[in-house]
Amino acid sequence: MVIHRAGAPATLEGALLNTYQAIRQARSTRLRLRGIDYHLHCWGPETGRPTVLLHGWMDVGLTWQFLVDALTSERRLLAPDWRGFGHSGHAPGGYWFPDYLADLDALLDAIAHDGPVDIVGHSMGGNIAGLYAGLRPERVRRLVLLEGFGMARRVPAEAVDRYRQWLDEQASPPNHKGVRSLEALARRLRQRHPHLPEDRALFVAEAWTRPLPDGSRCLLGDPRHKRANPVLYRLDEAEACWRKIRAPSLWMIGEASGVVGMLGGEDELRRRQALIGDVQAVRIPEAGHMLHHDQPARVAEALAGFLD
Repeated sequence: MVIHRAGAPATLEGALLNTYQAIRQARSTRLRLRGIDYHLHCWGPETGRPTVLLHGWMDVGLTWQFLVDALTSERRLLAPDWRGFGHSGHAPGGYWFPDYLADLDALLDAIAHDGPVDIVGHSMGGNIAGLYAGLRPERVRRLVLLEGFGMARRVPAEAVDRYRQWLDEQASPPNHKGVRSLEALARRLRQRHPHLPEDRALFVAEAWTRPLPDGSRCLLGDPRHKRANPVLYRLDEAEACWRKIRAPSLWMIGEASGVVGMLGGEDELRRRQALIGDVQAVRIPEAGHMLHHDQPARVAEALAGFLD
Protein backbone atom coordinates (compact mmCIF):
# COMPACT_ATOMS: atom_id res chain seq x y z
CA MET A 1 0.00 0.00 0.00
CA VAL A 2 1.18 3.49 -0.82
CA ILE A 3 0.76 6.63 1.29
CA HIS A 4 0.35 9.99 -0.46
CA ARG A 5 0.43 13.16 1.60
CA ALA A 6 -1.24 16.32 0.35
CA GLY A 7 0.66 19.49 1.06
CA ALA A 8 -2.27 21.78 1.83
CA PRO A 9 -4.66 21.38 4.77
CA ALA A 10 -8.09 19.95 4.03
CA THR A 11 -10.51 22.89 3.96
CA LEU A 12 -14.09 23.40 2.90
CA GLU A 13 -14.66 24.96 -0.48
CA GLY A 14 -17.11 27.65 0.50
CA ALA A 15 -16.74 30.95 2.31
CA LEU A 16 -20.04 31.10 4.18
CA LEU A 17 -19.86 33.79 6.81
CA ASN A 18 -21.98 31.94 9.35
CA THR A 19 -20.48 28.47 8.95
CA TYR A 20 -18.43 26.82 11.67
CA GLN A 21 -14.78 27.90 11.75
CA ALA A 22 -12.39 25.06 12.57
CA ILE A 23 -9.88 25.62 15.37
CA ARG A 24 -7.57 22.71 14.53
CA GLN A 25 -7.12 22.49 10.76
CA ALA A 26 -7.28 19.02 9.23
CA ARG A 27 -4.55 17.65 7.00
CA SER A 28 -5.51 15.57 3.97
CA THR A 29 -3.87 12.19 3.37
CA ARG A 30 -4.52 9.49 0.78
CA LEU A 31 -3.88 5.77 1.14
CA ARG A 32 -4.28 2.87 -1.25
CA LEU A 33 -6.10 0.24 0.79
CA ARG A 34 -7.14 -3.05 -0.78
CA GLY A 35 -7.45 -1.52 -4.22
CA ILE A 36 -9.49 1.51 -3.05
CA ASP A 37 -8.17 5.07 -2.99
CA TYR A 38 -8.86 6.08 0.61
CA HIS A 39 -9.03 9.67 1.82
CA LEU A 40 -8.20 10.50 5.46
CA HIS A 41 -8.43 13.61 7.61
CA CYS A 42 -5.64 13.98 10.18
CA TRP A 43 -5.19 16.27 13.17
CA GLY A 44 -2.45 16.68 15.74
CA PRO A 45 1.00 15.04 15.78
CA GLU A 46 2.00 12.79 12.90
CA THR A 47 3.55 10.21 15.22
CA GLY A 48 2.48 8.44 18.38
CA ARG A 49 -0.49 6.26 19.21
CA PRO A 50 -3.36 7.16 16.88
CA THR A 51 -6.98 7.57 17.82
CA VAL A 52 -8.99 6.42 14.80
CA LEU A 53 -12.38 8.12 14.27
CA LEU A 54 -14.86 6.08 12.20
CA HIS A 55 -17.88 7.90 10.76
CA GLY A 56 -21.35 6.52 10.17
CA TRP A 57 -23.48 5.85 7.08
CA MET A 58 -23.55 8.72 4.53
CA ASP A 59 -21.33 10.82 6.81
CA VAL A 60 -17.67 11.77 6.16
CA GLY A 61 -14.54 11.88 8.28
CA LEU A 62 -14.35 15.68 8.30
CA THR A 63 -17.44 16.11 10.47
CA TRP A 64 -15.45 14.84 13.46
CA GLN A 65 -14.05 18.39 13.35
CA PHE A 66 -16.36 19.62 16.14
CA LEU A 67 -15.18 16.88 18.50
CA VAL A 68 -11.54 17.44 17.54
CA ASP A 69 -11.83 21.14 18.37
CA ALA A 70 -13.55 20.39 21.69
CA LEU A 71 -10.73 18.17 22.96
CA THR A 72 -8.52 20.03 25.42
CA SER A 73 -5.32 18.10 24.72
CA GLU A 74 -3.45 17.37 21.52
CA ARG A 75 -3.85 13.87 20.11
CA ARG A 76 -2.92 12.11 16.93
CA LEU A 77 -6.32 11.75 15.28
CA LEU A 78 -7.18 10.10 11.97
CA ALA A 79 -10.62 9.96 10.36
CA PRO A 80 -10.99 8.05 7.08
CA ASP A 81 -13.79 8.49 4.60
CA TRP A 82 -15.04 4.92 4.26
CA ARG A 83 -15.00 3.39 0.78
CA GLY A 84 -17.81 4.93 -1.25
CA PHE A 85 -18.19 7.90 1.09
CA GLY A 86 -16.72 11.39 1.07
CA HIS A 87 -13.65 11.69 -1.11
CA SER A 88 -12.66 8.01 -0.99
CA GLY A 89 -12.95 5.80 -4.06
CA HIS A 90 -16.05 3.82 -4.95
CA ALA A 91 -16.32 0.04 -5.14
CA PRO A 92 -17.63 -1.01 -8.58
CA GLY A 93 -18.87 -4.35 -7.27
CA GLY A 94 -20.99 -2.82 -4.52
CA TYR A 95 -20.57 -2.64 -0.77
CA TRP A 96 -20.37 -5.55 1.65
CA PHE A 97 -19.94 -5.11 5.39
CA PRO A 98 -16.92 -7.43 5.81
CA ASP A 99 -14.99 -5.18 3.42
CA TYR A 100 -15.10 -2.39 6.01
CA LEU A 101 -13.51 -4.72 8.57
CA ALA A 102 -10.75 -5.60 6.11
CA ASP A 103 -10.27 -1.93 5.22
CA LEU A 104 -9.85 -1.05 8.89
CA ASP A 105 -7.36 -3.89 9.29
CA ALA A 106 -5.35 -2.57 6.33
CA LEU A 107 -5.54 0.99 7.65
CA LEU A 108 -4.04 -0.04 10.98
CA ASP A 109 -1.31 -1.92 9.12
CA ALA A 110 -0.42 1.39 7.45
CA ILE A 111 -0.63 3.80 10.38
CA ALA A 112 -0.12 1.87 13.63
CA HIS A 113 3.25 0.24 14.14
CA ASP A 114 3.73 0.79 17.88
CA GLY A 115 1.03 -1.27 19.49
CA PRO A 116 -2.74 -1.10 19.89
CA VAL A 117 -4.80 1.98 18.99
CA ASP A 118 -7.84 3.76 20.36
CA ILE A 119 -10.92 3.51 18.14
CA VAL A 120 -13.98 5.78 18.27
CA GLY A 121 -16.87 4.80 16.01
CA HIS A 122 -20.26 6.37 15.37
CA SER A 123 -23.31 4.40 14.18
CA MET A 124 -22.14 2.27 11.22
CA GLY A 125 -18.54 3.09 12.18
CA GLY A 126 -19.29 1.96 15.72
CA ASN A 127 -20.72 -1.33 14.50
CA ILE A 128 -17.58 -1.91 12.46
CA ALA A 129 -15.37 -0.97 15.42
CA GLY A 130 -17.23 -3.25 17.83
CA LEU A 131 -16.88 -6.28 15.57
CA TYR A 132 -13.26 -5.48 14.81
CA ALA A 133 -12.37 -5.16 18.51
CA GLY A 134 -13.55 -8.74 18.99
CA LEU A 135 -11.85 -10.05 15.86
CA ARG A 136 -8.52 -8.31 16.51
CA PRO A 137 -8.54 -7.69 20.28
CA GLU A 138 -4.77 -7.27 20.38
CA ARG A 139 -5.00 -4.20 18.12
CA VAL A 140 -7.47 -2.15 20.19
CA ARG A 141 -6.45 -0.40 23.43
CA ARG A 142 -9.68 1.53 24.08
CA LEU A 143 -13.02 1.25 22.28
CA VAL A 144 -15.63 4.01 22.17
CA LEU A 145 -18.99 3.40 20.49
CA LEU A 146 -21.31 6.32 19.78
CA GLU A 147 -24.69 4.70 19.14
CA GLY A 148 -23.04 1.78 17.36
CA PHE A 149 -24.48 -1.08 19.38
CA GLY A 150 -25.64 -3.39 16.61
CA MET A 151 -29.04 -3.45 14.94
CA ALA A 152 -32.41 -4.97 15.67
CA ARG A 153 -32.65 -8.74 15.42
CA ARG A 154 -33.93 -10.00 12.06
CA VAL A 155 -35.79 -13.26 11.45
CA PRO A 156 -35.01 -15.60 8.53
CA ALA A 157 -38.51 -15.25 7.06
CA GLU A 158 -37.63 -11.65 6.12
CA ALA A 159 -34.98 -12.89 3.69
CA VAL A 160 -37.46 -13.56 0.87
CA ASP A 161 -38.68 -9.98 0.59
CA ARG A 162 -35.19 -8.60 1.15
CA TYR A 163 -33.69 -10.67 -1.66
CA ARG A 164 -36.54 -9.69 -3.97
CA GLN A 165 -36.01 -6.02 -3.18
CA TRP A 166 -32.29 -6.34 -3.85
CA LEU A 167 -32.92 -8.07 -7.18
CA ASP A 168 -35.41 -5.40 -8.24
CA GLU A 169 -32.95 -2.62 -7.39
CA GLN A 170 -30.25 -4.07 -9.65
CA ALA A 171 -32.25 -2.99 -12.70
CA SER A 172 -32.59 0.62 -11.60
CA PRO A 173 -29.39 2.22 -10.26
CA PRO A 174 -30.17 4.63 -7.41
CA ASN A 175 -29.36 8.32 -7.55
CA HIS A 176 -29.12 11.06 -4.98
CA LYS A 177 -31.65 13.85 -5.03
CA GLY A 178 -30.09 17.18 -5.90
CA VAL A 179 -29.30 19.70 -3.19
CA ARG A 180 -30.46 23.17 -4.15
CA SER A 181 -28.07 24.98 -1.82
CA LEU A 182 -25.99 24.52 1.31
CA GLU A 183 -28.49 26.59 3.25
CA ALA A 184 -31.36 24.34 2.13
CA LEU A 185 -29.52 21.20 3.20
CA ALA A 186 -28.53 22.81 6.50
CA ARG A 187 -32.20 23.58 7.17
CA ARG A 188 -33.11 19.95 6.50
CA LEU A 189 -30.39 18.80 8.87
CA ARG A 190 -31.63 21.09 11.64
CA GLN A 191 -35.19 19.87 11.18
CA ARG A 192 -33.99 16.29 11.61
CA HIS A 193 -31.52 17.16 14.38
CA PRO A 194 -33.01 20.04 16.41
CA HIS A 195 -29.99 20.29 18.75
CA LEU A 196 -27.65 21.08 15.84
CA PRO A 197 -26.80 24.82 15.65
CA GLU A 198 -26.80 26.64 12.33
CA ASP A 199 -23.03 27.07 11.97
CA ARG A 200 -22.35 23.36 12.47
CA ALA A 201 -25.25 22.42 10.17
CA LEU A 202 -23.72 24.50 7.38
CA PHE A 203 -20.33 22.90 7.97
CA VAL A 204 -21.83 19.41 7.73
CA ALA A 205 -23.80 20.36 4.63
CA GLU A 206 -20.65 21.52 2.88
CA ALA A 207 -18.60 18.52 4.03
CA TRP A 208 -21.26 16.15 2.67
CA THR A 209 -21.53 17.69 -0.80
CA ARG A 210 -19.65 18.94 -3.85
CA PRO A 211 -20.64 21.85 -6.10
CA LEU A 212 -22.15 21.37 -9.55
CA PRO A 213 -21.78 23.76 -12.52
CA ASP A 214 -25.34 25.04 -12.16
CA GLY A 215 -24.68 26.20 -8.59
CA SER A 216 -26.49 23.31 -6.91
CA ARG A 217 -24.79 20.61 -4.85
CA CYS A 218 -24.49 16.82 -5.05
CA LEU A 219 -24.02 14.45 -2.12
CA LEU A 220 -20.60 12.84 -2.08
CA GLY A 221 -21.57 9.30 -1.08
CA ASP A 222 -21.98 6.63 -3.75
CA PRO A 223 -25.77 6.34 -4.25
CA ARG A 224 -25.41 2.55 -4.46
CA HIS A 225 -25.22 2.60 -0.67
CA LYS A 226 -28.98 3.17 -0.82
CA ARG A 227 -29.61 -0.32 -2.19
CA ALA A 228 -31.05 -2.86 0.21
CA ASN A 229 -28.54 -5.26 1.72
CA PRO A 230 -29.62 -8.76 0.67
CA VAL A 231 -27.92 -10.23 3.75
CA LEU A 232 -30.02 -9.84 6.89
CA TYR A 233 -28.33 -8.54 10.05
CA ARG A 234 -27.14 -11.49 12.14
CA LEU A 235 -27.21 -10.45 15.78
CA ASP A 236 -25.97 -13.79 17.09
CA GLU A 237 -22.79 -13.43 15.02
CA ALA A 238 -22.23 -9.88 16.24
CA GLU A 239 -22.65 -11.01 19.84
CA ALA A 240 -20.08 -13.76 19.35
CA CYS A 241 -17.61 -11.06 18.26
CA TRP A 242 -18.48 -8.73 21.14
CA ARG A 243 -17.75 -11.50 23.66
CA LYS A 244 -14.13 -11.52 22.43
CA ILE A 245 -13.53 -7.81 23.12
CA ARG A 246 -10.74 -7.26 25.65
CA ALA A 247 -10.41 -3.49 25.45
CA PRO A 248 -12.15 -1.30 28.04
CA SER A 249 -15.21 0.04 26.23
CA LEU A 250 -17.35 3.15 26.49
CA TRP A 251 -20.86 3.33 25.02
CA MET A 252 -22.25 6.83 24.42
CA ILE A 253 -25.97 7.39 23.96
CA GLY A 254 -27.82 10.55 22.94
CA GLU A 255 -30.65 11.14 25.39
CA ALA A 256 -32.86 12.47 22.58
CA SER A 257 -32.02 9.60 20.23
CA GLY A 258 -34.37 6.77 19.34
CA VAL A 259 -31.64 4.17 18.88
CA VAL A 260 -32.34 2.32 22.14
CA GLY A 261 -35.98 1.91 21.18
CA MET A 262 -34.98 0.63 17.75
CA LEU A 263 -32.86 -2.05 19.40
CA GLY A 264 -35.74 -3.18 21.60
CA GLY A 265 -35.53 -1.01 24.72
CA GLU A 266 -33.34 -0.49 27.77
CA ASP A 267 -33.34 -4.15 28.82
CA GLU A 268 -32.00 -5.16 25.40
CA LEU A 269 -29.32 -2.47 25.58
CA ARG A 270 -28.17 -3.73 29.00
CA ARG A 271 -28.19 -7.32 27.73
CA ARG A 272 -25.84 -6.36 24.90
CA GLN A 273 -23.57 -4.40 27.22
CA ALA A 274 -23.29 -7.42 29.53
CA LEU A 275 -21.65 -9.40 26.73
CA ILE A 276 -18.54 -7.19 27.03
CA GLY A 277 -16.34 -7.72 30.06
CA ASP A 278 -15.30 -4.12 30.75
CA VAL A 279 -17.89 -1.61 29.56
CA GLN A 280 -19.43 1.59 30.85
CA ALA A 281 -22.17 3.76 29.39
CA VAL A 282 -22.73 7.50 29.42
CA ARG A 283 -25.78 9.49 28.34
CA ILE A 284 -25.26 12.77 26.50
CA PRO A 285 -28.07 15.27 27.25
CA GLU A 286 -29.65 17.38 24.53
CA ALA A 287 -28.23 15.11 21.83
CA GLY A 288 -29.81 12.90 19.21
CA HIS A 289 -28.24 10.16 17.12
CA MET A 290 -25.54 12.54 15.80
CA LEU A 291 -24.39 13.28 19.33
CA HIS A 292 -20.84 14.33 18.30
CA HIS A 293 -22.44 16.98 16.05
CA ASP A 294 -25.05 18.05 18.60
CA GLN A 295 -22.91 18.16 21.76
CA PRO A 296 -19.21 17.88 20.84
CA ALA A 297 -17.98 19.43 24.10
CA ARG A 298 -19.85 16.91 26.25
CA VAL A 299 -18.75 14.02 24.06
CA ALA A 300 -15.14 15.28 24.16
CA GLU A 301 -15.20 15.51 27.96
CA ALA A 302 -16.41 11.92 28.33
CA LEU A 303 -14.02 10.70 25.66
CA ALA A 304 -10.94 12.38 27.12
CA GLY A 305 -11.66 11.09 30.60
CA PHE A 306 -12.02 7.56 29.29
CA LEU A 307 -9.00 7.52 26.97
CA ASP A 308 -6.71 9.08 29.56
